[in-house]
Amino acid sequence: MELRADTVVAALEMAESSESNDEETVDVVDYESLPVTVSLGTQMTAGAVAGILEHTVMYPVDSVKTRMQSLYPDPRAQYRGVYEALRRIVRTEGVSRPLRGMNITILGAGPAHALYFACYEKMKWTLSDIIKHGGNSHVANGIAGSMATVLHDAVMNPAEVVKTRMQMYNSPYKGVWDCIRTVRRTEGLAAFYRSYTTQLTMNIPFQALHFITYEFMQEQLNPRRQYQPQTHIVSGALAGAVAAAATTPLDVCKTLLNTQENVALNSAHVSGHLSGMANAFRTVYQLGGIPAYFKGAQARIIFQMPSTAIAWSVYEFFKYFFSKHNLEKSGESSF
Repeated sequence: MELRADTVVAALEMAESSESNDEETVDVVDYESLPVTVSLGTQMTAGAVAGILEHTVMYPVDSVKTRMQSLYPDPRAQYRGVYEALRRIVRTEGVSRPLRGMNITILGAGPAHALYFACYEKMKWTLSDIIKHGGNSHVANGIAGSMATVLHDAVMNPAEVVKTRMQMYNSPYKGVWDCIRTVRRTEGLAAFYRSYTTQLTMNIPFQALHFITYEFMQEQLNPRRQYQPQTHIVSGALAGAVAAAATTPLDVCKTLLNTQENVALNSAHVSGHLSGMANAFRTVYQLGGIPAYFKGAQARIIFQMPSTAIAWSVYEFFKYFFSKHNLEKSGESSF
């Protein structure tokens, strides 16, 4: 009798343990990405919020990064570090100067990240079904992120062109619309996409490194892949730092293509407008050698670390919120 009681207790414990593990597995699997039942509008809203926060919170540092990447800066715009640059800009040019061009960034970041987020989620589900029959695949994540980048940059590139020109020292433009009209009149509509191929060449490896590093850090810090804001912040920050450092040379070339610095191009004996990644690479090397490719690296890393931490925190929150909502909804419908 005692033997039978022990056997029953053991069986019940095993059943409870199995049930608990099954629930835990469901939570982990459901949390890996936004549920398929989440509407396209919700996905796009999540992306837009994440993108706007990512680009605006650290925007003053982005302004410093753009100036520090100048190949031939004005003597009054040569800075030793990010903090010193911000202090000088505020003191000599006004408090609002580091925020110049933020409005066009917000206008571009919202729809760009909305498309990125929606495309990423759709392709991630589709490719995961093919590669791992519905399981989470890092390969699928990387390919989905790269494909989404093409859409994101198509929307964001014109805003990047205007933003960088507004951020430069002694920018001749009165405002965003003046910049858009002037560039269109003097350089044509093609000017807004002159750096598009360079942007893609930079952002595709950036996103690949970004996703690989983030997933690796999550495996180390959060192997059960639960919602833990602190691990998402740390993983996102490190992912942003690694990707930013590795792709800084491409960002320098992109900045040169966007700004078309007259002094720099004249020094390199470039007539007309500089176009193409290969030409940008040659020009940067001609003007400053290998060190020129890493101008503004410190500012870029300082900008990207909190930016990607914010983006991942927002994204993971949406995943958690909607996954939990779906589980609760399915629980209610089962009664």
